[in-house]
Amino acid sequence: MHYHEIIIGKLHRQLPIINVGGVSVALLNLLGDSELTEEAADALVARLPQDADMLVTPEAKAIPLAHAMSVKSGLPYVVVRKTQKPYMVGAVKKSVISITTGKPQDLVIDGADIKRLQGKKAVIIDDVVSTGGTLKGLSELLKEVGSKPIATMAVLTEGDERKDVVALGHLPLFPAEIGA
Repeated sequence: MHYHEIIIGKLHRQLPIINVGGVSVALLNLLGDSELTEEAADALVARLPQDADMLVTPEAKAIPLAHAMSVKSGLPYVVVRKTQKPYMVGAVKKSVISITTGKPQDLVIDGADIKRLQGKKAVIIDDVVSTGGTLKGLSELLKEVGSKPIATMAVLTEGDERKDVVALGHLPLFPAEIGA
């Protein structure tokens, strides 16, 4: 297996390089890595826009980051689900394509969260932003429910350089044959 090293604050991590189809990516997984999640949250909270009202994250790997940033900043957060659950009433849905899934997936905001988002300036929080498919769909969905996306923040960007995302580092894409 091949690895790619990242440095976030004082922490070093070796990310496994995984084949996701026609390309391989260095896989960042914050789930279970509380030390890295807290380090990234500290660095991102220091760069939050002053006028932010709300944090918004797609499920699932960025949820611990959004939670830690919420605790540190005092801003509430909303999780945008990837499937509509039976308890969701008045939910709004949009389909997007993510590089890690390679197929359409839904983004769903529960009706109860729509009320929390209306009129709010939202900062989108994610672990890695690559092609921007999820980001674009999420921004459109937030506007549709009456929220104003004012920034996107991520631990890392991937692939092409992205000037529209506040990130702590950047990952290259790797040839498909390098990934496990």
